[in-house]
Amino acid sequence: MATKKSTETAQITVEDKLRALYQLQETDSKIDEIKRLHGELPLEVKDLEDELAGLQTRIEKIQAEITQRKEDVAAKKSEIKDAQNQIKKYEQQQMEVRNNREYEAITKEMEFQKLEIELCEKRIREYTFDIENKTALLDSAQSKYEERSIDLKQKQNELDEIVAETKKEIEDLTAKSEELASVIEARLLTAYKRIRSNARNGLAVVSVARDACGGCFNKIPPQRQLDIRTYKKIIVCEYCGRILIDNELGNPAQSE
Repeated sequence: MATKKSTETAQITVEDKLRALYQLQETDSKIDEIKRLHGELPLEVKDLEDELAGLQTRIEKIQAEITQRKEDVAAKKSEIKDAQNQIKKYEQQQMEVRNNREYEAITKEMEFQKLEIELCEKRIREYTFDIENKTALLDSAQSKYEERSIDLKQKQNELDEIVAETKKEIEDLTAKSEELASVIEARLLTAYKRIRSNARNGLAVVSVARDACGGCFNKIPPQRQLDIRTYKKIIVCEYCGRILIDNELGNPAQSE
């Protein structure tokens, strides 16, 4: 059984290997193309999710600041009430003083409490103005959050639809890719994957077109082109390292 398998492997020609590699490349490129169609939407969805998280944090921060300012206003109003009670107390005491010195001392205390009231009222105006500004910022942030939430929902729906539409196609292409990869010898498959991972467009197998490499477009010498056409061995581009195939093998319809 082992002898039969090794004989079958030995019968696989260089042309067969290149054809299998090219078919694998075509299948993997189709998967790449579908994923590229997905590519923009997942990024847009992620950006919107990050923006919404940032807006939520900003909204919570502004709300906390508004709450704090309202507490500050309430505290100052309480201080005003305390000062007013003190003034009433001092007014009562003025009616019971026995000399001018006591009267003047109480009067100074009353003036101090009045100054405290004025200062508290000033602070209340400042805090109220700050609350109004922060409320405007909060309204703007919440409005933007609602707009971005709608945008996110739309983008997420678009992405879900595309993923659903292409799920079966990707599954079929992935199965085909795995099937093609299973008939390619391990060493060659490893080289293909390595070249593909290093190539910017994911192309590891390219055809020679107009005397040039279909990947980097550098000129291929005539003798090297002849070697490629005769399928005596697997040839790689000396400039970009991609596996080179004959244009007819890469475009079978043209050779019919």
